[in-house]
Amino acid sequence: MDADLAYALELADAADALTLPRFHARDFAVETKPDLTPVTDTDRAVERMLRDRIARDRPGESVLGEEEGDGARGPGDVRWIVDPIDGTKNFSRGVPIWATLIALEREGSFVCGVVSAPALGRRWWGARGGDSFASGRPIRVSETADLAQAAVSCTHGRDLAALEPHVWHARGLGDFWSHMLVAEGALDVAVDASLKLWDYAAVEPIVLAAGGRFERVGSQWMSSNGLLHDAAVAALRWGPALRA
Repeated sequence: MDADLAYALELADAADALTLPRFHARDFAVETKPDLTPVTDTDRAVERMLRDRIARDRPGESVLGEEEGDGARGPGDVRWIVDPIDGTKNFSRGVPIWATLIALEREGSFVCGVVSAPALGRRWWGARGGDSFASGRPIRVSETADLAQAAVSCTHGRDLAALEPHVWHARGLGDFWSHMLVAEGALDVAVDASLKLWDYAAVEPIVLAAGGRFERVGSQWMSSNGLLHDAAVAALRWGPALRA
């Protein structure tokens, strides 16, 4: 295994050792940030721990995290991008769909990513130019080529309403979970919200290494098996008119 990816997996192990006991114990504090999103003391503790480990083990490599920011880099610099808990609302309410997202960026490209969801007992990882895995099992996107046979997930209700008339199955799963299901081939398309860098940096290399496509569509982000990408974008833009 590539040394960078192996180290990212070590970081995920350390994060899981903090997050999962706190999730089950329900002994964390929840605050509201200036942007009106919630943050727990566990979010902050995990990011601080990851920053300290990276500073110790990989001196000279910067860190960009959701809670503490930073991460400035110049040409050729190496930067770790961390979302300590993606799905803090779920975490704070006892819903097990949350994960720690860890990515490594070199020269402007996300070279590897790890998405670790310990409450689900699942972990995904992948590297640019390599393969993607779910809990040690190689994964690939689906081969569904007809939108009418597709299973999709959308974060926003308006996107579900636009796609549902054209697909076989439509549900709202959200966050990292929907994109990882695309990488596994369980879903064919996932339409997300407007995302911050730490929300998608780890997702992109996993989806791409699984043979999929991940890109910004307007202000939002979408992953797909590639075969359905353009048809899904058209359905989102034109809705029921696509059937005319």
